[in-house]
Amino acid sequence: MAVEKSLWNTSDMFKNPNLYVISGGPGSGKTTVLQEIAKLGFHHLPEDARQIIQEQTMGGGTALPWLDRESYTQLLLQRSIKSYLEHFPSLQSTFSDRGIPDTLCYARLIGLLDIGLIESACREYRYAPGVFLVWCPG
Repeated sequence: MAVEKSLWNTSDMFKNPNLYVISGGPGSGKTTVLQEIAKLGFHHLPEDARQIIQEQTMGGGTALPWLDRESYTQLLLQRSIKSYLEHFPSLQSTFSDRGIPDTLCYARLIGLLDIGLIESACREYRYAPGVFLVWCPG
């Protein structure tokens, strides 16, 4: 899996204890929760996957989950790391619509075999210790 080398820290891991991940399946209400959090004055980050799908669709790209899952996953990892770094350090509580660990979950879900870089990114780019999981029953 090819990922921009400039995105990797060569010394210690990054720790961002004020950057919280909100995770959950498609349509579970993550965006709605983030909109409510924004109304309370907290910063939040949009979902990278949604942006990638919009960009690829509009630009005629193929890095899409229904066309080229591996390329989509590579792009998602790059974008997730970039988003993390753009908000490092978060000086106040900030909420991210998914995060780097979600990329690992997706890669495992689709059976991607080459996940070493994603696992390394999960170890290197650390979020706040708690994750908010949005779950919508049936």
